[in-house]
Amino acid sequence: MLLFVLMELISTKISKLKGWRYAAFVSGIVGAIGIALYPIVVSPMLYPEEYKRIQSVGRKDIRQEDIQPGNMKVWSDPFGRG
Repeated sequence: MLLFVLMELISTKISKLKGWRYAAFVSGIVGAIGIALYPIVVSPMLYPEEYKRIQSVGRKDIRQEDIQPGNMKVWSDPFGRG
């Protein structure tokens, strides 16, 4: 219900926006989405060292062989890369 009220409010505001005000409104929405997604999507791709360190600390006491389902072999890179 709140979503519909918000959409109605935005649609009435957008119909009044023209020219640079409309561009500023759209830019603000796009900017807000970008700011919200940066720490979730962009930062881990640009700086993976911090997340690798967190994973290594979190998985320190876990042996992958013990938790592998169905007695399957632990995956290894067939091409021998790092």
